[in-house]
Parts: sequence; structure tokens; C-alpha cells
Amino acid sequence: MIFGYSTNAFVKSDLFDAVEKIAGLGFRGVEIMGDRPHLYPPDFDENKMVRLKELLERHRLAITNINSFTLFAIGDTYLPSWIEADPKRREVRIRHTLDSLEVARFLGCENISVPPGGPLTDGISRETAVRLFHKGLERVIPLAEELGIKILIEPEPNLLMENTPEFKSFIKDIKSNAVGLNFDIGHFYCAGENPATAFEELFEWIGHVHIEDIAPSRLHAHLIAGHGDIRFIDVFDTMKRLGYHGDISLELYPYVDTPVEAGRESLSYLMPIFAQAGLDVGTSYETSLK
Repeated sequence: MIFGYSTNAFVKSDLFDAVEKIAGLGFRGVEIMGDRPHLYPPDFDENKMVRLKELLERHRLAITNINSFTLFAIGDTYLPSWIEADPKRREVRIRHTLDSLEVARFLGCENISVPPGGPLTDGISRETAVRLFHKGLERVIPLAEELGIKILIEPEPNLLMENTPEFKSFIKDIKSNAVGLNFDIGHFYCAGENPATAFEELFEWIGHVHIEDIAPSRLHAHLIAGHGDIRFIDVFDTMKRLGYHGDISLELYPYVDTPVEAGRESLSYLMPIFAQAGLDVGTSYETSLK
């Protein structure tokens, strides 16, 4: 198990600088934002990929996940999506996912995360949206299976899937082991659930975890760990009891002006709780305090 920090908090830096800063904090892993200004696949040729791989190896940083959720390079946080009415826009999302799988292969990452369909727009019904998402996944699953890389769906508030019942209803019709769940602790809390309970119910599909804090209001706004209401010890105890061995990535994209400080404070808050639960996350607590 590796605890990493997502580069999506470092959008005022290029990817290489973001990696340097994350390594300097003491993390042993990094989640790479698969979008501009970081690793949008069409922007990266083989020379850049090799340079990135060498940088990661020099700092002994593992890639915890390729975050292929956003598409700011040509759209926004959610769009183009899997479930829009326009087939050309759906094709953009499919192509981005295929490209992200190839990036993961080159970098030796075992998983990518994708949005849970997207927002319901264009007057599309939920039934139609689910069907379109299934059809889109059918286009990318063969490559994922060939490469041995997981496509992890990340439920999020106000999107096609935001809670445990919606994810379970969707995944039951997926016949491939190449599709799983990116479990965002804060998102399930926002959906009104107990994240520890949700983690146990969804455990068989979980391939990676996002972590951030959320206010008692359950408003979807990522906070520094310790600034909200989530009982992390309950989630970590559940991970330990169930034998979760996947990676965890801190996701603090609202802190674009202070990503180093936000990461350091979160790391200092969470490391004793990881230790209390008996989880070894491969991160240098002492480095984080510097």
C-alpha cells in the first residue's frame, strides 16, 4: 500500500515540478492528472514520457493512479462525457480513456480512474445514460484487459452514479474484471453514507482510494485532512480488517495556491491515524514535518 498525492493540486506548476514537490513532502506515491496542465496524452511524446519515468525512478515514487476524470484540455471537469447525446463528444471521452490506458502501460501504472458517466444533460433519461455508459465501456474494456490495467469508476455527487446502490446496480451488468471502483472517501460521505460502511459493502470492486476531508454539511468541497468531519480511523480500521492492499491518493485540487502546505498538513494529520489502524503506507512521516 502506497500513500500518494495527486498532482491536480499543483495546476500552477508543470508536471515535472509537481512531482518534485510531492517527493519533497515525503510521499512515496503520486497520482498523475491525465489532463492539462499535466499529462494530457496528445501533449506527451515518447521523450517526455521517458523523462517523466526517469524522474519518478530517481525519487523512488510509485504512480498510484492515472486520474483521467477531467478533460480541461478540450472541455471541463465533466464534459465531454460518456453519456452526452452527441456521439462525437462521447467518442472524445472514449478516445481519452484509450489513450490514458496506453499512458498507464508505458509508466507501469495498474489503474486509471474515470468519471461515473457524467452529469445528466440534454434531457437524457437515466436509463439511456446507463446504456450509453455501458456501450462506451465496451469500447475500452478490450484494451484494458489486454494491458492488464483496471478502469476504475469514481462515483461523485450530482453525477450518474454518486452512491453505493447506484454503483452496485451499474457494475452488476459489467462482465469484465477490468472495471472496478475508485473509492473516494469524501464523495461517499457527501452522498450521506458512512464511508467505512460503504467501503466494506463495495470492497470487492475497490482498486484505488481517494482521500480528503469534507465539512459536516456534507457539501462537496475537498478539505485538508482534519478540517472536516470524516472519521478516518473508522475507514482505515475497515481497510485493515478487510485486507485492502491497494494505494491511496490525497486529492486536494481546491488548494492550487498552497498545495505544498495543504499536503504537508494533511500528511501530518493522517500518518498517526494510519499507524493507529496498523496500515503501512510507505511514506516518510519525518520528511513531511520538515
